[in-house]
Amino acid sequence: MRGPDARRLPCWARRRRASEARPATALSVAAATLGSMDEQIMRGRVYGADHDDPDPGPQPGHDYVELVGGPLDGLLLDVTGWTPTQLHEGAALATELGRYGAGGRSLYGPRNGAPRLFDWEEDTP
Repeated sequence: MRGPDARRLPCWARRRRASEARPATALSVAAATLGSMDEQIMRGRVYGADHDDPDPGPQPGHDYVELVGGPLDGLLLDVTGWTPTQLHEGAALATELGRYGAGGRSLYGPRNGAPRLFDWEEDTP
């Protein structure tokens, strides 16, 4: 919708035409900003690491699984010393980022055929 009636719609309801789309270069500023963090992102951040920790990445001699999906997507979970049974059962991880906020947990379990990946299953209070 264009013209004076367009102003009556909330901004989220207005749609751009393909010809009005922003050029691809508009993302270059964000990409440049994020590019400086590539090394840190590639190293991974470990679940439970302090936000102030200068080295929140994986530590030598530890075993990790990657959390996939859900509120903890992309984090690494330290499973050093876990038994095969514990690895098979997965983990209920405390997080404020899930559906239930503070006090809630996100359930992750091993992916069939890829035990180093724990897929998000659900959030629980």
